[in-house]
Amino acid sequence: MTVFDVLKFIGGLSMFLFGMNYMGSALEKKAGGQLSGMLSKFTSNKYTGFLLGLAVTAIIQSSSATTVMVVGFVNSGIMTIAQSVGVIMGANVGTTVTAWILSLTGLSGDSFFIKLLKPSSFTPVLALIGVILYMFIKDSKKKDIGMILIGFSVLMFGMDTASSAVSGLSDVPGFTRLFVLFKNPVLGMLAGALLTAIIQSSSASVGILQALCITGQVSIGAAFPIILGQNIGTCITAMLSSVGANKNAKRAAMIHFNFNVFGSLFMLILFYGAKLIFRFDFVDNPASGLHIAVIHTLCNIIITAVFLPASSLLEKISCKMVKDTKEETQEEIFLDERLFVNPAVALEQSREKTKEMANAAIIAISRSLGLLSAFSEDKASEIKKMEEKIDVYEDVISSYLVKLSTKQLTDEDSFELTKLLHVTGGFERISDHAVHVAVYARQMSENNMKFTPEAKKELTVIVSAVLEALDMTIKAFCGNDLEIASSIEPLEQVIDKLTAKAKNNHIERMLNNVCTFEMGLVFSDVLSVLERVSDHCSEIAASMIEIAHKNMGVHEYLQEFKSKDNPEFIGKYREYKQKYSF
Repeated sequence: MTVFDVLKFIGGLSMFLFGMNYMGSALEKKAGGQLSGMLSKFTSNKYTGFLLGLAVTAIIQSSSATTVMVVGFVNSGIMTIAQSVGVIMGANVGTTVTAWILSLTGLSGDSFFIKLLKPSSFTPVLALIGVILYMFIKDSKKKDIGMILIGFSVLMFGMDTASSAVSGLSDVPGFTRLFVLFKNPVLGMLAGALLTAIIQSSSASVGILQALCITGQVSIGAAFPIILGQNIGTCITAMLSSVGANKNAKRAAMIHFNFNVFGSLFMLILFYGAKLIFRFDFVDNPASGLHIAVIHTLCNIIITAVFLPASSLLEKISCKMVKDTKEETQEEIFLDERLFVNPAVALEQSREKTKEMANAAIIAISRSLGLLSAFSEDKASEIKKMEEKIDVYEDVISSYLVKLSTKQLTDEDSFELTKLLHVTGGFERISDHAVHVAVYARQMSENNMKFTPEAKKELTVIVSAVLEALDMTIKAFCGNDLEIASSIEPLEQVIDKLTAKAKNNHIERMLNNVCTFEMGLVFSDVLSVLERVSDHCSEIAASMIEIAHKNMGVHEYLQEFKSKDNPEFIGKYREYKQKYSF
């Protein structure tokens, strides 16, 4: 083996690692949000969790990404420790798909079908298609597919290059002695664990082992403990991600570690125990890429089959290893930056937290409006606490979204992120007005002030209209319903007309001494708050519509929608005008 072969191997290995990383990132970007979002919602038991973990990992091609997401979910309280166990085990089986794909490089034969399956035959075609989609097609979804194809092509080409470069090692005595040494199960496991811990990818380390198999010097007996060690080495990513996390997240990472360690030891005992009873002559045979894929898959399936029914035991062991401390205070964590490993998942969690914030804001303003007719100091204090919590929500979500905006997002996710930034500000301002209404209600209660019957009638109509606007806003946002969103602006126009009319009526009542000046100021302030609340509802709805119509100018769209020639707008406006009047 010459120095040029070494350089060729380094280049091929570099391309292989880059291609795997690039393809994995592209797959996560394309499908990660939908599949990974299921992890936090559909893990009702360990068996469904196992299937979901398997599916997500097989598609995004990264057990490390899956387990890091699980740690993030547990840290955020989205997933329990019990739910995480099945997902972690599923990820271990799902990651074996990569080895089967890479085993295609070892295919040999003269038939047309066999030649067609060889990466050297189809990779150039996939690379060409990927480059065309990525460079010449404007559709972002097709560009993502192009990225996947390019990453896969680079991966396979790098694998093929590295394999051909090391073929000369079959004549190097030192290399032969090295893999004879790895037949020692302890040394083999340590080697596999160390390599995987360094590159933080069991799929990549398995691929490197498959590439070395081309030399014919890697026996099945030497490959077996190395593969088990690779399962242990992949735990490093989840362990690192749990640093600084709460105790439950640390326990989830520890479950991953214990599962792989205990599972690997179990397989060692099973294999070498059976070897003492039966003659395993095949262990001295040279291993191929296909053999590596088979061993990797069978080991992980057997380990999972044994430990999945006993998952509660792994949970108990992890709780013993990561104990509760009296000094530890459990703080509520809204959003976890560990989820940035998959930006689509991080965005989904941001959306869920924004929905929580939105519902809290609507509840706060609705309760505050009730104080105008029946004031309660306890309820007013509760509204103040809710507003302070909503302020925290807004601060955390906005900061999180700003950081998330620097990550690799699809065009759709970028638009969604922009919408969430607009919406969080709108709901936070609505909660501020809830406090303002509570202050006015307290002022009325302390000074024994009462609205006149006419003012009370007008206020009742306007409050009813505002409450409907609020209800429509939360439904439109949480359901991403643009039809409901488009109905908010006509109602907001009606509320503006009603508040203007009520203010004029109130001025007449003050001039006729029907109402006091002090009461008049409170009434005017309350009307102004109601008008602003409806304005915020309209702004939230408008931001949803604007972003949904991203190919059209913002002002152009809104002006067209509110024009007198728009029958939809006019019809809704007349409907609300008839419904709310005095």
